Amino acid sequence: MPAAAAIKVLVVDDQQTIRSLVRTGLQQIGFTSISEASDGEDGLRAMLSPLPPKLVISDFNMPKLDGLGLLRAIRAHEPIKTTAFIMLTGRADTDLVKRAAQFGANNYLVKPFTVATLKEKIEAVFGMVT
Repeated sequence: MPAAAAIKVLVVDDQQTIRSLVRTGLQQIGFTSISEASDGEDGLRAMLSPLPPKLVISDFNMPKLDGLGLLRAIRAHEPIKTTAFIMLTGRADTDLVKRAAQFGANNYLVKPFTVATLKEKIEAVFGMVT
C-alpha cells in the first residue's frame, strides 16, 4: 500500500477548472507529484516519458483524443499498460462506465465529486494511501 506522496499522478481534462479541482483534492489527500494535461494527446505524451505516472485520472469527453482513446492507448503500450486509470465523467452513464471497464479502467469518478469520494475511488485501486 503506497503512500499518496509516493504515487505520481497525471490529471487529464480539457477544462482548467476541473484539473485544478482534482489537483486540490489530491493535495488534500496527500499527493505531491501531480502533473496535468489538457487533452488525451498531451496525456499520452506525458505517459510516454521515462518516468510515467502511476495513476491517471482522465476526463472522458475531450478534444483530439478522448478518455477512452487514452485508456486504450495506455493499455496497448507494454511499458505503461498496468498504470492505474480512473475515468472522470460528467454523467453517471452506465454504458460509458461499462465500456471504460471493458478497456481496463480501474475505477470511475462522477463530476461533481468530493475529496472523500476521490480518496475512496483511489483507495479502491491502491489500498489505503494515507
